[in-house]
Amino acid sequence: MANEKSVRRHHDLKVWQVSIQLVKEIYVVTTAFPNEETYGLVSQMRRAAISIPSNIAEGAARGGTKEFIHFLGVARGSLSELETQLYISRELGYVTNAQDVDSQIEEIFRLLGGLISSLKDK
Repeated sequence: MANEKSVRRHHDLKVWQVSIQLVKEIYVVTTAFPNEETYGLVSQMRRAAISIPSNIAEGAARGGTKEFIHFLGVARGSLSELETQLYISRELGYVTNAQDVDSQIEEIFRLLGGLISSLKDK
């Protein structure tokens, strides 16, 4: 059980670390959005971004592997939501250059998938 707990420390998880960086990047990107989007896309994108590391942390703090996997799935759902909102923002012309965000999203998808797979194998 001691080994399992060390894996659960969310601060040590690369996926959590990268998702924190994504939150910061989303805050920067959304500052340039029009004021009328403050309570629309800006708010939704920031909430979705914050939800990713928050769910990773909550899942890591839970007692069992099954719960951790569940929260990682919720984090992946929030990541998909954010990816969709970023796409919409591009379509509306609010975002023109966000390659860093795209690569962070891809990395987080990959890391979440790997972590979920490794936990299912236990």
